Amino acid sequence: MSNTMLYIVSVVVWGSTWFAISFQLGNVEPEVSLVYRYGIATALLIGWCLLRHLPMRFGLFTHFRFMLLGLLLFSLNYIATYSAQLYITSALNAVAFSTMMWMNVLNTRLFFGTRIEAKVYVGAALGMAGVVVLFWPEVSAISWSDKTLLGVTYCLSGALLASLGNMVSQSTQKQAVPVLQSNAWGMFYGTLFTALIALRQGHEFTFDTSMPYVASLLYLAVFGSIVAFGTYLKLLGRIGAHKAGYAVVMFPVVALILSIMFEGLQFELHIVTGVLLVLVGNVIVLGIGRGKLQLIDVIKRIKLQRRARSV
Repeated sequence: MSNTMLYIVSVVVWGSTWFAISFQLGNVEPEVSLVYRYGIATALLIGWCLLRHLPMRFGLFTHFRFMLLGLLLFSLNYIATYSAQLYITSALNAVAFSTMMWMNVLNTRLFFGTRIEAKVYVGAALGMAGVVVLFWPEVSAISWSDKTLLGVTYCLSGALLASLGNMVSQSTQKQAVPVLQSNAWGMFYGTLFTALIALRQGHEFTFDTSMPYVASLLYLAVFGSIVAFGTYLKLLGRIGAHKAGYAVVMFPVVALILSIMFEGLQFELHIVTGVLLVLVGNVIVLGIGRGKLQLIDVIKRIKLQRRARSV
């Protein structure tokens, strides 16, 4: 699959999960819902690997990486993100979590010494500005109470943990460990960690049999976990976390588009402006259109050469 398709799939799927998560909150504790979500995803992924006879045996050090990946990317960061939405709106949650893009840029520089191009900083700044503009009515109306600050703290912590998980995944892929098996083991360990945390907190493993809960759980397990993480982490291995991380800025755009399509949200100036800023930042960071421009330059050179020969 091309980088463009990997990016589109991860953005579209993850952009829709913010809405699905809202159906997971209420009757079942967030940690317990996460155990169900990644338990289902783990069973499906491991079953698929075994069905395709993919190698599942790895060394002790590689399993340590899997455990770290599970703890950071499939456990603690989601516990923090789910918990944040108990105190703040999904809009503010999306804005705060999009800071993961900057964390990826800084962590990539810190852990891998990656030289960050100036355009990445410019595009990232435009993207963050666009997300704030998108949700400006909600953000400007927020009362900064203790609960709001607690929710934002949870979300920023989740973003930092997710960014560190991105670093682990990028490092693991550099060791030629396949993404599919890495995700299967990572989700397995993440599920175990989350289950232990839920038990330590004294949560009961209740289950909500309502259609919204079950449907959203299956969607999050299959698409929000297996498909989205598979495509995103594959892309991360190819172009680096500092660029792939821009996907988190695109999630709110997808969420708003879905809201316009299915919830009757009206186009307003702040929405149009925010979307444009995010898209321009997207073009700058990922270099979309650069290949087309190079092709145009080649065509122009060929035409000039033909004209010179004819003269």
